[in-house]
Formats: sequence, structure tokens, C-alpha cells
Amino acid sequence: QESRCAYGASLAGGGFDFHKFAKQPHTIVRFLSWIFSIVVFSCITAEGFVNKSHSPDAHCVFNQNDSACHYAVGIGVIAFLACFFFLLLDAYMPLMSNAKERKYAVMADLGFSVVWTFLWFVCFCLLTSQWSRTLDVKGIPQDAARSAIAFSFFSIATWGILTYFALGRYRRGVADVTQSIYAESPPEQHTPYPPTYAPSAYTPTTYSPYPSSAPDDFQQPPFTPTDPPISSSHQPPLVSVHTRYS
Repeated sequence: QESRCAYGASLAGGGFDFHKFAKQPHTIVRFLSWIFSIVVFSCITAEGFVNKSHSPDAHCVFNQNDSACHYAVGIGVIAFLACFFFLLLDAYMPLMSNAKERKYAVMADLGFSVVWTFLWFVCFCLLTSQWSRTLDVKGIPQDAARSAIAFSFFSIATWGILTYFALGRYRRGVADVTQSIYAESPPEQHTPYPPTYAPSAYTPTTYSPYPSSAPDDFQQPPFTPTDPPISSSHQPPLVSVHTRYS
């Protein structure tokens, strides 16, 4: 039997299952993003700034562009802290009994993942462009520079996957809430006829004849007696006429 859930987490009331939490896909990908961010900012902070033999000032190994190194370190540190925060939030989500709180947590995860996917893409393009312009690589730890570029690219993939997972959790959560609302109060069934004109309740209206004082031109004339027909065998009486001659 499939357990009920809301916004990608089981309903409140159950205990925290560490093994189930650790096996979730978004937990694994978030942990990888956490590791990748550590690699990026640790490579740059440890070996990303070197000084030339003739100069005591240390500069960024990426074409001596300090802004590129600072940008990568800042993105990596914030991603490291955000991954740790969202891991705790994912662990705490099954204990949330309010659906709105879960919705806001998933929306925050979605928004941050979208933004950091874009920022890692900018970081990868910036480091790659500056490294291609670095001509003098003597005394530069090239492995650290290449590792920062590679794991910046890997971070684009992991944060993009986190964006996809967060979007799926948000859509499932909205669908579950909508389904529960329809289950509690199903919509009324509408018939093609209004209630007063339903076929079962419809009765035709009868109309009384309209009174009129005008004479009816089509009224049959009154009955008049007629003479009986004269039979052909009946002879009228003969009248004798006596003519007197003088």
C-alpha cells in the first residue's frame, strides 16, 4: 500500500526514518552538490592565489583576475551553507503538519536551486574563460585550477537536477491538495437544464380562451326550415275555365 504524502514528504505523525531519508534521490543529489561546493572553494582558497618570484603580492591563478577567484569562492561557500540548510529542512519536513509551511519550503528550494544553477553556469564560464587566457602557468597549481573548473561544471548538473526535483515536488503537492479539497467537498453536478426547466419537473402551461366581443364572421348561420321537394308524380289541380260566348 502506498503511503500518503504531501509535497514529497510523508504526512505528519510518523517518526523520522534516516535510512529512507538518505535513500531519497534529492537527498543524494543535494549531498553531491554539497561535496562539489567544498571542492571548488577549497581548491581556490588553498591554491588559487600565488605570487610571482619578483612580486610579493599573491594574485588569482586565473589570469591574475582576483574577481574570478572571489566569485567562485563566494558561490561555493553560499552553496555549501545552503545545501546544509536544505538537508535539515528536508529532514524536518515530515514533521510539518501545515500544508502551507511545506509549500513555502518547497518553493524556497525551487527558487534557490534555479538561481544557483544559473550562478554556477556563470562561474564555470568565467573560470574557463580566464584560464584559457592564462599564458604563464609556471609555478601555478594547474590541478587545483582544473579541479575548480570541473566541479563548477558538475555543480551546474546537480543544481539543475535539484531544480527538477523541487519542481516535481511542488506540482505533486499542489495536485494532492487540490484532490483532497475535491474529495472533501465534491463539486455539484450541473444538468443541461435549469432547475425550473428540468424535463421531469416541467409542466406545460394551459391558457384560457381569450374573451372577445366582436362577432364571429365564421359562425354557422341559424337553422331555417326549407320546403319539401315537389314529387314528380304529384299533379297540380286542374282548374276549368268556362268561356261564355255571347
